[in-house]
Amino acid sequence: MNSSVMALLAEDVDWWRSAAPTRITEQEIRIMERRLTILTLITLAIVAFIGVVSTAPSPAFAGGATQISGIGSYAEEGDCVDPEGAGAAYALVMSGDLEEGCLYTFVETAVSSPSGTYRETGTELFVASDGSGTFETTYRFEAKYEDVTDPATEIFGRCQHPIVEGSGTGDFEGVTGRIDMKDDIEAGNFPYRGHLRW
Repeated sequence: MNSSVMALLAEDVDWWRSAAPTRITEQEIRIMERRLTILTLITLAIVAFIGVVSTAPSPAFAGGATQISGIGSYAEEGDCVDPEGAGAAYALVMSGDLEEGCLYTFVETAVSSPSGTYRETGTELFVASDGSGTFETTYRFEAKYEDVTDPATEIFGRCQHPIVEGSGTGDFEGVTGRIDMKDDIEAGNFPYRGHLRW
């Protein structure tokens, strides 16, 4: 055979060797097993996560709590006349999830400073408008005023109202939870949100 044919045959042999399957080493097998194990674990984790998410309660009932929201407004003459509210400093008419009930506020402490900060604590009684039940809260109100002696100069205000355990009656028997309010200075009302548990 001449040298050109031999060179051509050598090229063919080299090509076939490169195209032929190679042997997989033990190290490569361990690497593939490790990758397969990781892929399997990731797949199982994703399936478990999807299962948890799909069976989770809706946000309205997260953790067994009923999420509530609405707006409180100062009661006008004749709005809140429940005998249980006698002696309250003021009352709020609650709209939204608390269904036009009245929240009677009994102020216990009120402290202000020359810088315009104001802190108030006390108790409250919520009375459902349809007579279906009541519950009590304690509350802590904090606000900032340009002039603390003039309520019209409020800059911001917020309060927390934890429900007193064991205070619920009627539909609210056994209720616990908390209501938070933030003063809407422009609208002159008090948006609230919170959670109730039975």
